[in-house]
Amino acid sequence: VQLVESGGGLVQAGDSLRLSCAASGSTSSIDAMGWYRQAPGKQRGFVARITSGDDNTMYADSVKGRFTISRDNARNTMYLQMNDVKPEDTAVYYCNADFALTLRMGIGPGDYWGQGTQVTVSS
Repeated sequence: VQLVESGGGLVQAGDSLRLSCAASGSTSSIDAMGWYRQAPGKQRGFVARITSGDDNTMYADSVKGRFTISRDNARNTMYLQMNDVKPEDTAVYYCNADFALTLRMGIGPGDYWGQGTQVTVSS
């Protein structure tokens, strides 16, 4: 499966931004998809995930109430709506896809990554 992110950019604190992740290839077997982010000098960390079939969602505490993950199965595209962004949201955001149960169960990411999209939030 191939994953391509888009929608990143430079925004001000309090603004909104929507990231997209277009999936291609063997998308029908994907069990869950998610977003991770990596800030300079920090490890890549979990942001949100959505499961296939039941669209169950899970969020990191730091984005709960501000970010919303969703998917359009007809377009094979996942989204991350980011509202009320903060400077600490500045990072490269990566799309992730999992064919097993690790992302669904909150154990860790799947094996497939996109190339990342930069989000920069100015104060």
